[in-house]
Formats: sequence, C-alpha cells, structure tokens
Amino acid sequence: MSVPIRIGVIDSGLRAGAAIDVAAARRFFLTEDRQVSSGPTCDDTLGHGTEVSRLILENGADAVLLHAQVFDASFRAAPVLVAAALGWLVETGARIVNMSFGLGADRAVLREACARAIDAGSVLVAAAPAQGAPCFPAAYDGVIAVTGDARCAKGEVSDLAGMQADFGTWCASPEHGGGPMAGASAAAASFTGLAAAFLAHHPDPERTGLCEHFRALSVAVGPERRTDGLPGTPDAGPKPNEA
Repeated sequence: MSVPIRIGVIDSGLRAGAAIDVAAARRFFLTEDRQVSSGPTCDDTLGHGTEVSRLILENGADAVLLHAQVFDASFRAAPVLVAAALGWLVETGARIVNMSFGLGADRAVLREACARAIDAGSVLVAAAPAQGAPCFPAAYDGVIAVTGDARCAKGEVSDLAGMQADFGTWCASPEHGGGPMAGASAAAASFTGLAAAFLAHHPDPERTGLCEHFRALSVAVGPERRTDGLPGTPDAGPKPNEA
C-alpha cells in the first residue's frame, strides 16, 4: 500500500489555470521595512514553479504538493525568505522539499534553516551546477544535490559520487525529449518526484536509505564528461538575491 508523500516546493508559485492541485500554498515576501511577511500566493508569471511542479508530479504522481512562493516578478529572493518558506513547509508536513535554484554564497540563515529541516526529518533536494563552484543550498551537509545528466533518460539516475553533485538525472536535454525547462532545475524536480514515488512505498528510509536505493539503480557512475559527446548542464536554476 502506498502512502501519499507531501512535497514542499519553494519556487515561483503556480500559473493561473494550471491543472495542478496543492494542499496548501503561501507567498513569502519582504515588507517595505525589510521584514519577512507572508500571505496568499499570486500568479506564477515566471512559469518556473509551474514547470517544476509538473515534473515532480510526472515522476511521483500520487504526491501531495505544498507551495511556498518566494519568486514573484523576477528570479530574486532574499535568503531569509527561502529560510522562512522552508520552515513553513516543514511545519506543514513536507516529507521532501524541492529547491530548484542556487545561491552562489553561503548564508547562515539558509544554512541553519536547512539544518533544522533535516533534523525534523525532511528530505531536502536542491539543484546543483554541473560545472564550476558549488552553490547553496545544494552544497550544505545533508541536502541531496542533483544536476542534469544527459546520459539519463526519464526515470533514470546517475551516481555522481559527490563530485559535482550526489545524483544526476534527466534534464530535458535535446536527445532526451527537451522541454520548456532544462538543466539542473528540471533534474532536481525529476529526482524529487522519483524520491517521492520510492518513499510512498517505503516510508521509513531517511536520506541515507533513499540515497542507497538510487545508487543501486544508477545507470552511470562518476561525473558526465564533455568527452562523452553530450551537452553539459551548467546551470543551477534561479539564483536568490545574495543581499
């Protein structure tokens, strides 16, 4: 018997008319005096959150989504907003939280929020660049870092052995179907859906058991190389404001 998994999504919300149901949704924003506030969500004018949600459900159809909107008119969000959104999702019962974005610098408020979420039993999945410097929250201890790997078809994962990320997976690359979103954002969402599908039938494993499961299923081990003749996927999705 499967158990529906509650997945938290920190992103740009949902587009009006999208045929995607959510159990709860909340928008996080800064007031004029730079205080964190929250309220009802608004339309996903960027489309990113809608596509992330679609990919999650495509891979984990029985999941229940919880949406925390931090991106509005642009792909900019103060780390304190992401931290507040993460705290709300954990309180609302998110078993997994998808973060298809990356920040170029460590921020204590985000690092501490991730640590609290992990301590509370949530599995955190974040987009990581395929090349270059690490980004956050993917680089934090305990967060599952996922990047795109053109070696993977839909539903497949690669074990990247922690070189550039923990796992690679389908990333909407041209040779595997393409799509409106590509790269690490798509890969993280796809992995989150696959993880939810696994946990729906195996509710007990924490991060270690989940990672062991996907390592055993990996279609490739080690980082994707340019010499493989496959395109790289260097992006890690939107980047929150570092201020």
